[in-house]
Amino acid sequence: MDDAFSGYHPAVNFIFFIGAIVFGMFFTHSAFLCASVFTSMLYYLLLMGRKGIKLLCTMLMLFFALSFINPLLNTQGDTVLFTYIGERPFTLEALMYGFVTGGMFVSVLLWFACYNCIMTSDKFIYLFGWCIPTISLLLSMVLRMVPNFKVKIMTIAGARKCVGKAPVNGDKKEKLQNSMDMLSVLTSWALEGAVVTADSMRSRGYGSGKQSNFSIYRPSVRDMAAGIIMLFCIVLTIICAALGGMEVAYFPVFILPEANIITILGVIGYTAFLLLPSIIHIWEEATWNILRSRI
Repeated sequence: MDDAFSGYHPAVNFIFFIGAIVFGMFFTHSAFLCASVFTSMLYYLLLMGRKGIKLLCTMLMLFFALSFINPLLNTQGDTVLFTYIGERPFTLEALMYGFVTGGMFVSVLLWFACYNCIMTSDKFIYLFGWCIPTISLLLSMVLRMVPNFKVKIMTIAGARKCVGKAPVNGDKKEKLQNSMDMLSVLTSWALEGAVVTADSMRSRGYGSGKQSNFSIYRPSVRDMAAGIIMLFCIVLTIICAALGGMEVAYFPVFILPEANIITILGVIGYTAFLLLPSIIHIWEEATWNILRSRI
């Protein structure tokens, strides 16, 4: 993955993802929700390329599943589309709220996926290591645990497959035994790694004195420019929310007020904020391709 936005200062990256995730969890207006969903899909595709299509298809199926399950469980709403088992009403309001729930869930998951690609453990330690060194180190180790375990279990599975001990070989008893053996090896490796890491840190005197920080990150003009743009968009979005530009009612009747100037400005600011990493990525790619074509 080669992304231009990841080269910006960690504070810029962190502020963006915090804003995208927090706003995506609370904004229920359809315009703002659509902006969050489509911009998160766009940025994830830019980060992952063709590899990201599989996850996007999964997210699309999850969106429709959540959307249509909600009206089956929630019978609130005055507009009945049809009835099903036991004359339970399937309402338009519950369906619309299901779309909102599915969209919020999918957009937040995609922003978290983008966060995991951009915010590496060294960036997290750089931002929070000075104030919470132990917790930041612990969190960075936890965030690395899942990908490390995934790589290690694939290595173990490949080695055991060569000697006929893969979890798919043999009858049910042998499959269970092979799977338990793999789990035992993985657990032993994890515990041994934790002991080695603890001994290494102790030998280096971690926690024995005043902590010093080393950083390769220095704020630049582009970082400050991106920060100012994000701050302006965030303020515009918050003002829109404070002035009622995001008001929408789902129960008992679905009411979406006509867009006014406040709502329009809020949508523009929110969309611009969410599009910032994608614009930076596309701009850098276009610039690089133009420079290569002139060689």
